[in-house]
Amino acid sequence: MASHEHATEELHEIPAANTGIIWRTFWILAAITAFEFTLAYFMKPGGFRTSIFVIMTLVKAFYIVGEFMHLRHEVKSLIWAIAVPVIFVVWLLVALLNEGAAIFVDRW
Repeated sequence: MASHEHATEELHEIPAANTGIIWRTFWILAAITAFEFTLAYFMKPGGFRTSIFVIMTLVKAFYIVGEFMHLRHEVKSLIWAIAVPVIFVVWLLVALLNEGAAIFVDRW
C-alpha cells in the first residue's frame, strides 16, 4: 500500500522546467495574438490584412502542433511528411478561390 501512495504523490508534482516551458509558450502565443488584434484594429480591411492573418494563424498552428503535440522533437522526415501536404492544401484552396472568382468576371 505504501508504494501506491508514493506513486500517487508523484503524479501531482509538476517539475519547474515544464512550468517554464508552458509559460513561455503562453507568452509567445499571447504576443502573436496581441499583434493580430492590433493589426485588426489599425489596418484597413482588405486582401493584404487577410493574408497577414492567414499567415499568422498558420504560424500559431505550427507552433502549437510543434509544442503541444511534440512534433518539434520528431525526426525531420516526419515533420516534412506533415508540412508538405498542408502547404499543398493551402495552395489548392487559394487556386480554387481564384478560379471560383473567375466566374464573376465579365468575359463577353
